Amino acid sequence: MKQKLLAACLVTVLGFALSGPAFAEKVLRLNNTEEPTSLHPAAGFNLISWEPLNNLVEGLVRLDDKHLAAPATAESWQISNDGKTYTFKLRANTKWSNGDPLTAHDFVYGWTHMLNPETASPAAFLAYPIAGAKAFNEGKGKGQDLGLKALDDHTLEVTLEAPNVSFLNIITNPNFAPLNQKVANANPKWHTEAKTYVGNGPFLLKNWKHAQSMRFEKNPHYWDAGNVHIDAIDFAMVNDPNTSYQMYRTGELDMTPSPLPSALYDKVKDHKDFRNVPQAGGYFFRFNTQMPPFQNTDIRKAFALAINQDDIVKYVTKQGRQAAYGFVAPGFTGPNGNDFREENGHLLNTNPDAAKQHLAKGMADENYRTLPPVTLSYINNPSDRKIAETMQNMYREVLGVDIQLQSIESKVFYAKQRGLELQFSRSSFVNDYADPYNSLESFLSDSSMNRTGWTNPEYDRLVGQANTEPDAQKRWDLLLQTEKILFDEMPIFPLFFYNQIYLQKDNISGILRHPVGYIDLKYTQIK
Repeated sequence: MKQKLLAACLVTVLGFALSGPAFAEKVLRLNNTEEPTSLHPAAGFNLISWEPLNNLVEGLVRLDDKHLAAPATAESWQISNDGKTYTFKLRANTKWSNGDPLTAHDFVYGWTHMLNPETASPAAFLAYPIAGAKAFNEGKGKGQDLGLKALDDHTLEVTLEAPNVSFLNIITNPNFAPLNQKVANANPKWHTEAKTYVGNGPFLLKNWKHAQSMRFEKNPHYWDAGNVHIDAIDFAMVNDPNTSYQMYRTGELDMTPSPLPSALYDKVKDHKDFRNVPQAGGYFFRFNTQMPPFQNTDIRKAFALAINQDDIVKYVTKQGRQAAYGFVAPGFTGPNGNDFREENGHLLNTNPDAAKQHLAKGMADENYRTLPPVTLSYINNPSDRKIAETMQNMYREVLGVDIQLQSIESKVFYAKQRGLELQFSRSSFVNDYADPYNSLESFLSDSSMNRTGWTNPEYDRLVGQANTEPDAQKRWDLLLQTEKILFDEMPIFPLFFYNQIYLQKDNISGILRHPVGYIDLKYTQIK
């Protein structure tokens, strides 16, 4: 009888324990807002693809909680004395989510596939520091000439064209994940459905209802599975921010996407769940220096100095953003321990009197009795429109100039801006990797990102020199110099730096958000 009672008690206790909260599945509920463009590492090149990808795949290195490149699939590496050869040692226990062994050959295959011109990967340019990469990607070289070599199954050798102190930061991007060659050869569409998807990250793709939802589950074959503390992630795909906010309020989401709409900012900014963290990049304006009147540096400076960035972020955008008085965002620390933005200071300051003086000088130099018509172009959305209308009023009040506004649908807008068809236009930039060089290379004379018609041989020379300078402090100083040249001639001017504002339940911790990089859910914990 005692044995029966004891057994009954054990069943009761175990039954309760197995169904109680201690054994409940720990599921994080998020909103990816849209269907990923692609979950193929070579093709997914935007935020809605990067954030899922960063948790399904993993490269040689991964950003840590200090936003630095740290060992991941590679447990260690050595750099040659000339700074051009990196030898990565892969972990012995790395596997794919299907249990296949993961080797250095998978990295050679994956990176070569990304650079193959037939792949047309939008991420390929990030790999150009690798020897032979640019020529191969442009159809002028061969894959076998790339600086990529698997010395054995667990040793990868990467040779660069020149020393590049950014290289480890660059390859934290999920576009530098390996590819399972056996899987890819058997099914070129392996990445389009959950049942055929194979990754090597902390989570695997369990279910994918296209344009509706995704479910990730903990990857039992991940090398560091012991440090993954949640069982699953359920992603919704709801593009309306107000609906997403309501889902958060009703408990259907544990975190809102970033950013929250400006209309909600005042309502939630003091809530205990509110978060505001930096993001490297910003909103700015481009002058077309090949269109009058912006061929004149003084006139460009007049239009830049007349704008009150601080008023716009406080009263117009209302999203807790920081007014920008330089192009490189805060958050980049140099070898001297200084923040780039703090060290280079304000390169632009709102100054109505100076704006009027520059306008008068520029008009005199160009023999203008009246200023040629100016049109400010922006993307057709409420946020851009409010900013443009505010600037229109500032120009009227400060300079006595009436500018025209032009609203354009996004695809047409970007095509016209790339084609130098817009006189004065809004723009934005988010860093691809954590280095000021990435910000400043956009304005090289031959950069497709320039879109201003501005050229400066000294700027090109200094940026080029910084790209190959092996001494970290000398390189840092060169980049500080180049940003000053950019503002001496003012082909662009900034408005504000981006940030990430969102709501997160207080029982959720361990999610990593980087100023440059993508949300990392590996260390998430749910209380």
